[in-house]
Amino acid sequence: MLVTCAHCQRRNRILAANLTRQVRCGACKTALTPIATPIDADVEVFDDIVQHAALPVLVDFWAAWCGPCRMAAPEVARAAKEMAGRALVLKVDTEAHPEIAARYQVEGIPNFVVIKNGSVVHQQAGVVPATTLMKWLEIASA
Repeated sequence: MLVTCAHCQRRNRILAANLTRQVRCGACKTALTPIATPIDADVEVFDDIVQHAALPVLVDFWAAWCGPCRMAAPEVARAAKEMAGRALVLKVDTEAHPEIAARYQVEGIPNFVVIKNGSVVHQQAGVVPATTLMKWLEIASA
């Protein structure tokens, strides 16, 4: 996956398997991990992270036209920030990537899926607070 350095704006390629390690920007040496923001995932990024990440992954299935999805976005961002280094948070736009949503039988959004070692640990539709999202991730980590 490509991660843009917040300091110098250079794009750096990071393998999902290395997301638990300390990774630095190739240009300015600023730390790129842990990732503390939701990652916009296309099919390639999604598959790489779900198959190779050692951390639990929270997937937020959403769409731009969805009011509840917009309400959930700050909670998802808060969970990503609080769980940085202990979990990863992906955002999958169901309009742009319906094939990913179909794999998990997502029929209503927002829809949250927690995945650990490639397997679904928890799935739930509807807006929930960041504390609930973090609780799901902590249970998946155990």
